[in-house]
Amino acid sequence: MIFGAAAFSFWSAGRAAAERAEVVGRDACRAAGVQWLDQSVHAIGLRVIRRESGWLGFERTFRFDYSIDGEDRHIGRLVLRGDRLVAFSGPVTREPSQLH
Repeated sequence: MIFGAAAFSFWSAGRAAAERAEVVGRDACRAAGVQWLDQSVHAIGLRVIRRESGWLGFERTFRFDYSIDGEDRHIGRLVLRGDRLVAFSGPVTREPSQLH
């Protein structure tokens, strides 16, 4: 039962991180005026890290695709620690303050 609860908690945190990554990716594409492709993000990495508080946590890396002119495909990448964005590569926004 404890293992089941831990597995559910891990899965739930992963889903929450993927939803947050999708929001950040969509916002970045919208702010840069490019097209978000495939309507989703893909988890490509998971690392155990030590948070600022000293507790262990997860750093999740996600990939998404976008297009500048509708005929090309580029890969964007973002890294979340918890729900905090710590790294981003992808479309360049016109205003950095537009990303949350």
